[in-house]
Amino acid sequence: MAVSAPNAPTETPVPAAPEPALPTRRGVIRRLLLPAALATAAVPAASAVSRATRPDTAAPHLADGPQGTVFEETYRGRRIRGVRPAAGAGAWHVTVDDRPLHLMRRADGTWLTMVDHYRSYATPLDAARAAVDELGPGRHLRETGPHTGGGHGVHA
Repeated sequence: MAVSAPNAPTETPVPAAPEPALPTRRGVIRRLLLPAALATAAVPAASAVSRATRPDTAAPHLADGPQGTVFEETYRGRRIRGVRPAAGAGAWHVTVDDRPLHLMRRADGTWLTMVDHYRSYATPLDAARAAVDELGPGRHLRETGPHTGGGHGVHA
């Protein structure tokens, strides 16, 4: 049975569109993390390009034999030179701006310097570069002279 009412709409009313929901914390975090992840991923790629194109890191000059007994390069404006004497199997004489850099060989075959004696490096050249990085632009290695003790220490 159908009942009719005067002035009644004949069609079913369409509900209004729901109001947009406020963003959730999860949605906000996702929107923030995506650009941060992209920026973080771009940093290693950009630094690799800058290292490859850096003009102050010229290729080292290696000479005298397959193992190389001499190297010389200019690194960050500093002149690094290393010579391995024929008599010393593992000893190297390395200078930075003509001042001696003391290197020590570790038992595992790596090298450490007196400038940064907490880290070890694969080659004497790597150790010299790290010493230059640690010294910075205004500091130089000290001149080394004969150590007389200066009135201190044990005198046997």
